[in-house]
Amino acid sequence: MMTLNTAIEKLNTLEETQRAYGHAMGVLNLDGATAAPKRSIVGRSKTMGVLSGITYQLMVNDETAEVLATILENAAEADPKVVRRAELLKESLDDMTRIPMEEFVEYQTLISQADAVWHEAKEKSDYAMFAPYLEKIIHFNRRFAGYKNADKPAYDVLLDDYEKGASMASLDPFFALLREKLTPVILEVAKRPAPDASFLRQSFPIHQQRVFSDRVMAMMGMDRERCAIGETEHPFTDGFNKWDVRITTHYHENDLASSLYSVIHEGGHALYEMGGADELQFTCLAGGATMGLHESQSRFYENLIGRSLPFCKALLPVAREIFPAQLEGVTPEMLYAAVNASKPSLIRTESDELTYAHHIMIRYEMEKLMMAGDVKVDELPALWNKMYKDYLGVDVPDDRRGILQDTHWSGGMIGYFPSYALGSAYGVQMLSAMEKDIDVWAAAEKGDLTPITAWLGEKIHRHGSFLKPNVLLEQAMGQPFDPNYYVDYLVKKFSKLYNL
Repeated sequence: MMTLNTAIEKLNTLEETQRAYGHAMGVLNLDGATAAPKRSIVGRSKTMGVLSGITYQLMVNDETAEVLATILENAAEADPKVVRRAELLKESLDDMTRIPMEEFVEYQTLISQADAVWHEAKEKSDYAMFAPYLEKIIHFNRRFAGYKNADKPAYDVLLDDYEKGASMASLDPFFALLREKLTPVILEVAKRPAPDASFLRQSFPIHQQRVFSDRVMAMMGMDRERCAIGETEHPFTDGFNKWDVRITTHYHENDLASSLYSVIHEGGHALYEMGGADELQFTCLAGGATMGLHESQSRFYENLIGRSLPFCKALLPVAREIFPAQLEGVTPEMLYAAVNASKPSLIRTESDELTYAHHIMIRYEMEKLMMAGDVKVDELPALWNKMYKDYLGVDVPDDRRGILQDTHWSGGMIGYFPSYALGSAYGVQMLSAMEKDIDVWAAAEKGDLTPITAWLGEKIHRHGSFLKPNVLLEQAMGQPFDPNYYVDYLVKKFSKLYNL
């Protein structure tokens, strides 16, 4: 019979070992997405398969089951953080136990290969290259969902993996509200003259944009001894621990705003990772509580702060130092209007704040059909193109700017997309609560986001995954989640911008 103290010691060893393997696999993924040669996928996929097998065996064994059972049976005598760690690992163990090891390892190898093929397929705008991999990924996810809970629709199981408690029953009304309230505004704004944003589409040499990224990260208060920036096709953030966080961006010489807001967005993710309490590091409590909460932080900095007029007043002098000729004569009001220009577009990551949720709706509706088996893989590009025409009124010219634009499905992340829209909505309600405690806009206008990050650090970041997501959200916002905050914010902001 294992004692509680022994169980806690073994839990600590287990998580330290898990984190070590996770760190190694994360660095391999980062290298594959940034610096590694294309053909390196041959060796890397084999390495990932081996390491995945080891991490599977670390979890799925009788001793781990006994460790977790001992802690949970003696929960009243254990530290609440230890109990929470055991709860979360028990959920993971239950899920993994239901998945045969050989299938788990095969799937990890598949997504490593699929990511490399997706990069090449996107470059060549050739969906047919990627389709066989996507078909296998869908089948694996459908099968894994059945192993986890055969009584629920497969897509509900996946949604709950990324956003605890999320389901089609909760998300259908959420998206219906956005569709009902925002579509008329989107259509009306589309009729209005677009603000002049041509000054953001001049030639901005990439080596100078790299300097600008450094300055923006400094304005955000990011500790560069703990956070590095790299370059990749599709920007992302990896948080190995709070002392080693990596963000990436993609520079476009003729589009200053693209990388600027990708750096601010990924910087929001990084601040969340770096803000976790020290005692949570190297345990499953480190990092974000849910994908939606993580997205709430990135989109908070990107949109609510980064695209605000007060922050534009702080940002413009910095940008003009680096690009004096290109930005001569530009005012903060001109910059504010330009970075909030709204027009239905092709690319999700470059879409404006008003139309963004409609991009997510398209992916949500497609994922529902994919997971239900109601659409064939070779039919997906045509369905994508039709939905873009129906939802946003735009024609999709090719696969690169269509169904291949996102990396998520190549990584097996089916069910992730709704978190972006939920995160946007969470952030607005957090802002409403924050405004009662601090002068948000005075801080933004000074270009000193320290008070904003401190508030989020106290309410969200430091807790990691210790608190259950609904409890964490309600504590931070002072009330249960209400998507009307988000809708009202967008209607008010864009009605004023476009004189509706």
